[in-house]
Amino acid sequence: MAAPVELSRRRTELEHTWSRWVPALKEAARSPAGPSPRPEVTASWARSLNTVDPRRDSAPVTDGGTVHPRWSASPLRGPVTAVSHELHSIAEDAGFIAAVTDETGTILWTCGGRVMRRQAERVNFAPGGRWNEQAMGTNALALALRTGRPSTVFSAEHLVAALHGWVCYCAPIHAPDGRVLGVLDLSSTWDRSHPLAMSAVRTLVSSIESALRTGQHTAPAPPSPEPRRDGLRLTCLGDAEAVCDGRPLRLRPRQLEILTLLALEPRGFSPEGLRDALYGEQPVTASTLKAEVSHLRRALGGCLTTRTWALTRAVDCDAVAVLRALDAGDTDGALHRYQGPLLPRSEAPGVVARREHLQVAMRSAVLAGGSPEHALRYGELVPHDIEIHEHALRVLALGDPRRAVAAARLSTALRY
Repeated sequence: MAAPVELSRRRTELEHTWSRWVPALKEAARSPAGPSPRPEVTASWARSLNTVDPRRDSAPVTDGGTVHPRWSASPLRGPVTAVSHELHSIAEDAGFIAAVTDETGTILWTCGGRVMRRQAERVNFAPGGRWNEQAMGTNALALALRTGRPSTVFSAEHLVAALHGWVCYCAPIHAPDGRVLGVLDLSSTWDRSHPLAMSAVRTLVSSIESALRTGQHTAPAPPSPEPRRDGLRLTCLGDAEAVCDGRPLRLRPRQLEILTLLALEPRGFSPEGLRDALYGEQPVTASTLKAEVSHLRRALGGCLTTRTWALTRAVDCDAVAVLRALDAGDTDGALHRYQGPLLPRSEAPGVVARREHLQVAMRSAVLAGGSPEHALRYGELVPHDIEIHEHALRVLALGDPRRAVAAARLSTALRY
């Protein structure tokens, strides 16, 4: 694995090369002095500049209504579904975003962790995004489609400056008759660059192509039923959102804190107990607290008792679900719902105490187990936790390509 200093130096050199070569190619000037990009990158830059502005901020998007039917009808859907568990393990749990395109370079399917998905969506690296050379310039997907061979593009080798923070590993998927049906891509931030990522891509593509040849793959799962829209649902891990009977509730941060505390304490609070949980030693009048509780009661359509404040309606709360799963020894179920700290911006003493309790319980469950998937998934949420990343390396088998991700995370954590 390249040391962080070496990766940073390589990225800086490529930025300098990009700043000299791209303007020269755009103006059809002579090749500038100094280091040059790889020949395939130079050629792709020259072709791409005819149709792509290096300053664009995201990929163009095809008609969103056509993506789902195209994926449903794609010959790749079944084979990709058959390896989706491996893709989720490497991508979602290990800090990558995985994507599958069709033969035109249009992304049809992605998976990845919440943080990486959000970063990818900013540049339309999502279903419907068009990533061929004519649409988005030099990138690994475009080169793999053009050459029919695996491709890696690192940082400022991308033509578009908005992609200089990324590294992409890509391999084409061939039909039994040799046609390129699309590509499989694993992408992440430049500091996670590691050659084992390409090894993982090649292995997965080999499995997909084998399934295409034999026709032996798991049939696509039937569509999931529409979720129920009735009831009270509270998300308070990582993000914060309250929905009542399918309708988002407009609650101020203090009211979300109250609702979270009430969900975690079904027996409720006395007015004095809730005041201490929210404000601690701050001088706050009883009327201020009552006003916040009254607003929440109106937003919920009642459902809140008047003396000892407690909810009279069942609430589907992610934090409660995580605690129940941990109590039952179901670490996998807990991690499925655990998307980050409890109301991370809150400084309310009662919220802070419960946040710390939840973090300690979740962390202890991961460290006590021997599951590499659990260690990698939780490690994505705690990038500076050295012990978690060391644990991931201990439980990952030698030769597992995901060790590169755990090692990169550990290296980053040790720098802080």
